[in-house]
Amino acid sequence: MQITLLCTSESHPVNRWLRVWREERADEHEIQLCRDRAELTGGDILFLVSCSQIIDAEVRSRYCHTLVLHASDLPLGRGWSPHIWALLEGARGVTVSLLEAEDEVDTGAIWAKRSFAVAADALHDEVDRLLFDAELWLMDEALRLIAHGAQPTPQSAQITPSYYRRRTPSDSEIDPYQPLADLFNKIRLMDPERYPAFFALHGHVYTISLKKVK
Repeated sequence: MQITLLCTSESHPVNRWLRVWREERADEHEIQLCRDRAELTGGDILFLVSCSQIIDAEVRSRYCHTLVLHASDLPLGRGWSPHIWALLEGARGVTVSLLEAEDEVDTGAIWAKRSFAVAADALHDEVDRLLFDAELWLMDEALRLIAHGAQPTPQSAQITPSYYRRRTPSDSEIDPYQPLADLFNKIRLMDPERYPAFFALHGHVYTISLKKVK
């Protein structure tokens, strides 16, 4: 198959997983990793992985399937950074949905889902590993399903969709006067490189990073 992976952020940590996935399947498929929709020339499958660009119908028509990896149990959790919002709300696990891309974001038919538990002590990088492993599993599942002529299932009309807004840097701010135990869940989920937890105190702004020690 001719497969394209579109991840619009070169600094996103998922890129390391995507490169390994591409290398391990290079003997069976022709796979390219792109950064911008202008690079999308066509093929069998287009995977949108942490893609911040809108891929319209004209671009999608160049591929047999345009598939999105979305970290929520759709139709719940449409929108931005759903697994982070859900874990901040107290969720103890994440479901990743593999769906067909449509003009209306996160509304396409579902090919497959993959769930995993998230421990209360899991830090951002540990959550990432679980998430990216689930995404790669779903990508392999997509290849298998398509090869066998399977079809996706429309999202349930019996469930009222929910939506998350796009996160901003201000969402990583914490209140330094709150107990650390109350702040831990928020601090542990913030990306220390791209969106670090921070607080303002004594006229300065400080960032926080966590790591486990033995």
